[in-house]
Amino acid sequence: MDLRKLKTLIDLVQNSGISELEISEGEEKIRIAKHVAPTQTTMVSMPMGHMGNVPHAGHAVPPAPTFAAAEATPAAPAVPEGHVMKSPMVGSFYRASSPGAAPLVEVGMAVKKGDTLCIIEAMKLMNEIEADADGVIKAVLVENGQAVEFDQPLFIIV
Repeated sequence: MDLRKLKTLIDLVQNSGISELEISEGEEKIRIAKHVAPTQTTMVSMPMGHMGNVPHAGHAVPPAPTFAAAEATPAAPAVPEGHVMKSPMVGSFYRASSPGAAPLVEVGMAVKKGDTLCIIEAMKLMNEIEADADGVIKAVLVENGQAVEFDQPLFIIV
């Protein structure tokens, strides 16, 4: 089946009320399914007193507005005070220069500006991340092997 025909079938499923389409053509079999998020059902109560307000059969009753209760957001974990050393790039965070080696820095170690604190692997390149301030490592905020984002806090230096 060619790509144009497949695109036409996908558009048909998207623009119609059907949620699934299956077509067999010779030995080829194609099934396209549209996953629709479940809708919320709303019950509407109607007053029984005056029949003039009751909708006639075939008329849609608009659902009553629903209001989601505001959920309390959990408090962010407390970050120790001090200089926050942030990731300069996206990648995988490693505390040691090789698997099985001792971590480059530990909590309580004194570091100088320019000392290597960790390694971030990005696109198969190992990038040594250096301290941008003098001080003592108060906290390591990332687990070994964890993916880190740009500007994500890595260490607290006091």
